[in-house]
Amino acid sequence: MIGTAIHSGSEVGRACQSLMCISGPDRQREEDPFTEHFIADFPTQIIVHRSRFQVDLNRPREAAVYRSPEQSWGLNVWREPPAEDIVNESLAFHDAFYGELKRVVADVEKRYGRFVLVDVHSYNHRREGPKAVPASQDVAPDINIGTFSMDRARWGPVVDAFMEALRAQHLNGEPIDVRENVSFQGKGEQTRFVHANFPETGCAIAVEFKKIFMDEWSGGPDWAAIKRLRTMLGSTVSVLEAALRRMP
Repeated sequence: MIGTAIHSGSEVGRACQSLMCISGPDRQREEDPFTEHFIADFPTQIIVHRSRFQVDLNRPREAAVYRSPEQSWGLNVWREPPAEDIVNESLAFHDAFYGELKRVVADVEKRYGRFVLVDVHSYNHRREGPKAVPASQDVAPDINIGTFSMDRARWGPVVDAFMEALRAQHLNGEPIDVRENVSFQGKGEQTRFVHANFPETGCAIAVEFKKIFMDEWSGGPDWAAIKRLRTMLGSTVSVLEAALRRMP
């Protein structure tokens, strides 16, 4: 079992930061803060603190450095276009990450034969402002499971067991709303990479937590909710392992 939180941080290198015009709060609003806590009970964890505004590890290499507002939620990132050496440094980080990911995952595969990688992210549901009505629950489940790049027929028993385990949980006395491919479909680069390189042995599940565990505008965490969500996700480790063992 591997848990990843590749957008958990907002660190930016000094050279990049001097060229950025995006404000700190705007930048951090589009990160996935606190998600590293959700995977704290996974036996293997991969956590990245580099800001996605320097290099987005969940996008293909050619789109990993945002060049226009269309790539970055309409936000202007750069005061002036970054020089090629700065872009190349960011892309080298992207290359190094995927090289290390492949090494770690291959080692897990060698030891255990099969594996599940739970790719944790978060998403905003109050984009119109802190006082505005949040996005409708119809299109914004508490937890969105993305399965676009996987062989759903092969890994269905694993994904279904994972979703059912989460649906059995409660937050603030209410059952958790867990749905598949609603607000996101799991089209990120990390899950695609895993399924392309480990098609018979690796199941990568994209998990998007709605930011019900924090104030997405102030950035303030709800530590009780974060602790509960950590416990909830951690409880799926044994469920996923059992589902893998049942596979032929």
